[in-house]
Amino acid sequence: MIDELAIGESTVRDACGDVVLPRMGVIEQRWETDPIPPGDVAAEAAEAVAALEFADVPAGGEVAVGVGSRGIDNLPEIVRGVVGALSDRGYEPFVVPAMGSHGGATASGQRDKLETLGVTEASIGCAIRATMDVVQVGETPDRGVPVYADAYAVEADAIVPINRIKPHTGFSGDVESGLSKMLVIGMGKQRGAKLAHDWAVEWSLSNMIPEIADQLLRTLPVAGGVAIVEDQHDDTSLVEGVPPEGFLTREADLLDLARERMPTLPFDDLDVLVVDRIGKDVSGQGMDPNVTGRRHFTINEPEPDSPEIKRVFARGLTAKTKGNAMGMGQADVAHRDVLAELDWSKSLINAITASTVRGVRLPPVVETDRAGLLAALGTIGPVSGEDARVLRVTDTMRLKRCYASSPLVEAAREREDLRVVSEPTALEFDDGQFVAPSPE
Repeated sequence: MIDELAIGESTVRDACGDVVLPRMGVIEQRWETDPIPPGDVAAEAAEAVAALEFADVPAGGEVAVGVGSRGIDNLPEIVRGVVGALSDRGYEPFVVPAMGSHGGATASGQRDKLETLGVTEASIGCAIRATMDVVQVGETPDRGVPVYADAYAVEADAIVPINRIKPHTGFSGDVESGLSKMLVIGMGKQRGAKLAHDWAVEWSLSNMIPEIADQLLRTLPVAGGVAIVEDQHDDTSLVEGVPPEGFLTREADLLDLARERMPTLPFDDLDVLVVDRIGKDVSGQGMDPNVTGRRHFTINEPEPDSPEIKRVFARGLTAKTKGNAMGMGQADVAHRDVLAELDWSKSLINAITASTVRGVRLPPVVETDRAGLLAALGTIGPVSGEDARVLRVTDTMRLKRCYASSPLVEAAREREDLRVVSEPTALEFDDGQFVAPSPE
């Protein structure tokens, strides 16, 4: 099937005509950051637990620690710090995968997903209890929408979700990706996540998550959560214990902080963006729409105001995404490696659960990098290759260093927040594939 769908370079060249390829240099974004030293992260996580209240938890009580599927920096260390602090206080912590339908919507797949992220029973010091079983714990007052939660978490004496606070990929609101969303969708497993996303088509997650989270906080024994904020390098910059009453207030403050520290593209106006890899460990949508400016896969949610990118060429998947190609629908052209690494089942299950089937639409597939770049450049209008504003990035999380075409390199010279690392040179290919490695 791959050979049948992948278009050869000669075919693309014939269709595009005589397209001149841009010369590319390297630019670097200058960010001022103050990350937590890796060796101190576990201790910071333990201190976050100390800020939470466990007065209603009996001695020796079980505490369900929710852990998701995102590629969070220092995740094993953070979980280990939380688990250790709970154990030191005389409780029996265990981890539950809080990731909706990820991992193919199976308990074994979710356990495997945690292992891929370095979260194993050996690395964190406690048991992992994975199930797709849920318990209905209520329903919303106005619409009567059932509210579900992980069966193991419901049985626990306390619940402590761990999650990174960041802008969501599919909607904008006071709280987006974070502790509240993990309670509603992550701990709702496939059934709860699917139901939430179904209703979000009309209700919007920006309205739904606060209402359902509030209900869960009143129904379940949530002792609080451990919130994480990362900087532009995706390094851990803050670990904080948030009490239940702060899920919808303190989380909003931390979201503002996360927006300030979120890495973005160095330019808002591009002709072509080349993304070397997409994946669920990079973003819930494979490529973060807050970076690409493309949110057309989510019904009734507006596009971000910027950036404006004419064409996106996706080159491959991350290893940790395990074939889940959610987000490839944002691309205008895809390399054959995307198709070769694709697991249709995982991708479709995720898309159905999130009501974002447009996100897994397969774009035109090309055999080589040169063919992909030609196809992108050949469809941006009357812009010559020498004048095209082309940027190549590793993924939408790692944006410090980028390959940039000559016009962008010249623009970078005039900005204090950018540094030119190397001057533009002619692109090199080996059998049609880029010779230069990913910029990071």
